Amino acid sequence: MATLLLQTVPALRATSSSAAKTASSRFFFQAIVVRKASTMAPKLNDPSLLKQNVCYVNGEWIAAKSGKTFKVTNPGTGADIGTCPEFTASDTDAAIDAAAAAFKTFKTKTGRERARLLRRWYDELVANSEDIATLITWENGKPLADAKGEATYAANFFEWFSEEAPRTYGDTIPATVPGNRVFTTREPVGVCGLITPWNFPAAMITRKVGPALAAGCTVVCKAPGETPFTALALAELAHRAGIPPGVVNIVTALENTPEVGEKLTTSPTVKKVSFTGSTGVGKLLMKQSSSTLKKLSLELGGNAPFIVFDDADVESAVAGAIASKFRSSGQTCVCANRIYVQRGIYEEFVEKFTAKVQGFKVGNGFGQGITHGPLIHDRAINKVAQHVSDAQDKGAKVTIGGQRLTDLGPNYFQPTVLRDVTPSMAIATEETFGPVAGLFPFSTEEEVVNMANNTEVGLAGYFFSRDLERVYRVAEALEVGMVGVNTGILSDPATPFGGVKESGFGREGSKYGIGEYQVMKMVTMGGMGKPLQS
Repeated sequence: MATLLLQTVPALRATSSSAAKTASSRFFFQAIVVRKASTMAPKLNDPSLLKQNVCYVNGEWIAAKSGKTFKVTNPGTGADIGTCPEFTASDTDAAIDAAAAAFKTFKTKTGRERARLLRRWYDELVANSEDIATLITWENGKPLADAKGEATYAANFFEWFSEEAPRTYGDTIPATVPGNRVFTTREPVGVCGLITPWNFPAAMITRKVGPALAAGCTVVCKAPGETPFTALALAELAHRAGIPPGVVNIVTALENTPEVGEKLTTSPTVKKVSFTGSTGVGKLLMKQSSSTLKKLSLELGGNAPFIVFDDADVESAVAGAIASKFRSSGQTCVCANRIYVQRGIYEEFVEKFTAKVQGFKVGNGFGQGITHGPLIHDRAINKVAQHVSDAQDKGAKVTIGGQRLTDLGPNYFQPTVLRDVTPSMAIATEETFGPVAGLFPFSTEEEVVNMANNTEVGLAGYFFSRDLERVYRVAEALEVGMVGVNTGILSDPATPFGGVKESGFGREGSKYGIGEYQVMKMVTMGGMGKPLQS
């Protein structure tokens, strides 16, 4: 497997003392290709978890009616992993019908019964977490250590919602009419269509399926075309855990993804759609869902600001920014996209942040000690390269990285730091979704909050400060759904995940997540105020 060591090389071609000073403050990549990337397929402890050419519908493994399939490739090597069914709207209809039939009985199970099913699925996932991680790295490309972390994170949603399932409480409401008694109950919304992304092939499924099943819903999950094998392995584990037929259905498609998505959003049988992905696609799905007024949860694009005030602990802020920006090579919706650093500590931050990136090790996700893997496909690489080029053309300086790593394969890009970024650059207004950190200097609190909020989206925001009054002011002023204060990591099954503005609506995870899959019913009982009989 190919690995790339990122080393510092001083610039020795400066022609003046000023140029020499500038050059000595920067870092450049020196690529050392250790050996060619291996295209050998990794081995699973349980090979039966790799499901080829079949989807999971009504408790059975079936092919597309047409027999058509699509290829899935390893983004780290370009080698084929296998093929999956190219489901159509008609194929998806069969999955929806299966979910509808199963809902009639599944909704009557007690919360405790559903909890036991989720717990058994959790136990299966934990027992097979090593293979799940292997599948994630194989089809997504993220380093194996990150994939293992995702496998654990994914399992934890089943554990969390197994504990929430018995606790779907209603309310007793004091009536204003004498003799009336009013109470509410919460009921499962019905069949749910779940559309998940490729960047977290396991966790984005369990974060949706967990609360749906806990509430008593049944699901049809459209797996991402780039990473379907992880989803199909989860379906196999559901089967082993005893999840009843039709309760969980996993379908795949690549070219037919729009067709399958439209079927889920327009079918009158599907009562709820949950989608994680781009804002543009989310708007389309919302428009399609309007024909049947479905309940929706949309977790869409982000452009997260990361603010470092001059009273912050610089070392902690650097570590937090590294964790936030470069997790999964920058391919997460809550990655820091705009890093604002107050001028009093700007130069110190740039130097320390660049030095941390210098220690990264890029390569195939299965390689020993690899910290960062490939991007998912060539479109992602092209966008990253365009953002770097645009920033340089408009005056930003690369302190480290900035180039494709073609020696490793077509989908590798150097982890990159850009300094002196300005609001006029594309990276300031567009989500990069790649390993490029743009550093913006700022002067005042008011200035940076205005810059941070100057975007149509509002998913996550971060800032570092040791001033308690400032912590409250800025946390309240940021127009986002989630705020990290003195931390660069937000994700936790116990916390509500979601955004505001064009980052969507609804919350996943936490005690609030199950409510997205429920409807409230109010019951008023009259004639209940008669006096006691003598």
